[in-house]
Amino acid sequence: MGRDEAAGRGPLGAGTLEMLILKSLSAAAMHGYAIAQHIERLSQDVLSVEQGSLYPALERLQVKGWVTSKWGPTPTGRQARYYTITAAGRKQLGERKAEYERIALAVARVMRSA
Repeated sequence: MGRDEAAGRGPLGAGTLEMLILKSLSAAAMHGYAIAQHIERLSQDVLSVEQGSLYPALERLQVKGWVTSKWGPTPTGRQARYYTITAAGRKQLGERKAEYERIALAVARVMRSA
């Protein structure tokens, strides 16, 4: 999945980036740059999240009530907005993960067919 797909413009659909952000935040509160690094690291650099896609997605998640944010210092002493997943966000993550796994399994069945 390339840059466009991580931004939700590729074959995996518009909700992919939001799902990856929610999954990242389920591990810990993070600022935007850390979220992007987390996704890139866990995907072994297959997924790359651009700021122009990340921050609008974080804003959408906040508007939906799935993420909250507050300002705080980074390890380097700079101020950054830290994002935290909400209970509603955890519920949404569970639903999206289940749907993603269902679709991925269906695609795999088709690809294995003769």
